[in-house]
Amino acid sequence: MNQGINVVGLYVDDQDEALAFYVDKLGFRVHTDVRNGPYRWLTVQHPDQPSFQLGLFTPGPPIHDEATAQTLRAMVAKGAMPPLVLSVSDCRAGYARLKARGVEFTQEPIDRFGSVDAGFRDPAGNGWKMIQAPQSTT
Repeated sequence: MNQGINVVGLYVDDQDEALAFYVDKLGFRVHTDVRNGPYRWLTVQHPDQPSFQLGLFTPGPPIHDEATAQTLRAMVAKGAMPPLVLSVSDCRAGYARLKARGVEFTQEPIDRFGSVDAGFRDPAGNGWKMIQAPQSTT
């Protein structure tokens, strides 16, 4: 029986650099870091969401040939992949905290449809939206 999504993968060009970003800057923690020859299965998870893992994978063998790997790296670097969304309780405070940790933002927090959102990218170019849900008025 289907039990839901466990891992969603991102392509990164340097797994060690990505690991430092997600752990040291975003506050994720390492879930799995194992190697099988040159292949490395590396996942992190948000401390408040232990059932979900974010895979930090490099394009290339054994899954991709070199031409495909180069194309994927170029698309990620251009920000062409769909953004991920990080839910936060206070977007402006989260922005200030992450900016102080060295996260480079592509969009400062703005009010939009009752919510507040900001944008940033990881070292490989993967886009993120940090979104504060609208406040309930009930």
